[in-house]
Amino acid sequence: MKIIKFLLFLFIIQVNAQDLKVISYNIRFDNPNDGENKWDLRKDFLSKQIQFYAPDVFGIQEGKLHQLQYLDSSLVDYKYIGIGRDNSANQGEFSAVFYNHKKLRLIKEATFWLSETPEKVSKGWDAMFERICTYGLFEDIKTKQRFYLFNTHFDHVGVVARTNSAKLIIENINAINKEKLPFIITGDFNSEKDSEAYKYLSNQLNDTQSISKSPSFGPLGTFNNFEFHKPVNLLIDFIFTSKNNIEVLKHAVLSDSKDCKYPSDHLPVYAEIMFKK
Repeated sequence: MKIIKFLLFLFIIQVNAQDLKVISYNIRFDNPNDGENKWDLRKDFLSKQIQFYAPDVFGIQEGKLHQLQYLDSSLVDYKYIGIGRDNSANQGEFSAVFYNHKKLRLIKEATFWLSETPEKVSKGWDAMFERICTYGLFEDIKTKQRFYLFNTHFDHVGVVARTNSAKLIIENINAINKEKLPFIITGDFNSEKDSEAYKYLSNQLNDTQSISKSPSFGPLGTFNNFEFHKPVNLLIDFIFTSKNNIEVLKHAVLSDSKDCKYPSDHLPVYAEIMFKK
C-alpha cells in the first residue's frame, strides 16, 4: 500500500509540473565585415537550429531589426518582444525575447536600461554602449502557469557596469515580480565565473548549469569567435533561474555546425526546466 501511495504521489507531481525549454543565444549582429561568417550565409542554419531544439521561449542578443524579422518569418510559431537599445522600434541592437505563441500567452512586456537612469535611454557607469534588459510575463495557455523571462546583454568593456547591471537587474526583478512568480534570466553577461557580476548573480539565483539534474552537455565555453578548430573555453553566456520554485532537468551548450562553421560567434545555451508546485 505504501508503494502504491508513493507512486501515486510521484504521478501527481508529474501531472502538476510544467516543463519549459529555454535558450539564450547571442546571434551576432549583421556585420558586413564578417566575410564568410556574415549573416546572410549563416542565418538559414541558425534558424533551423532553433527550430530543431524547439524552445518554448528564448532570448537573443545583438539582433538588428532585419535579423529579428528574418527569424520571425522563418520561425512561424513564434512572436517576439523588445525594442532597440536606442529606444527605437527599428534601429540599434535588440535583446529580444521570442516565445511560442501556440503554447505561451504574453501578459505584459517592458524594457529598461542598465544604468543609473533605467527608465530612459542611457549608458551606465563605465559602459561603452547603452545596454538593456527586455522582459515579458508569460502564461502557459493550458496550465495557466505564469513566469517571467528577463533577457539582457552586459557591456563588454565596463567592469563596474557589469557588476552594477547585475545588481540593478535583481533590484528590478524584486520590484516587478511582486507575486514571487518563477523567473528566468537569459543573457550574454560578458562575465566569467570569477567576475563580481557572475558571483553576485549566482548568489542570488541558480545557474542552470550548476544545478542541472543531468550533467551539463557540450563545450566548457560559449564564445567561439568563429574559430571552429579551436577549443571553446570562454564561458560568458548563462541561463539563471529563481531559487526554490524551478527545477533544472537538463543543461547544454550547443556546438552545432555546418561545413566547419558555427552559426554565430557564440554558442547557444540550452536548458530544460520544470516549475515546482
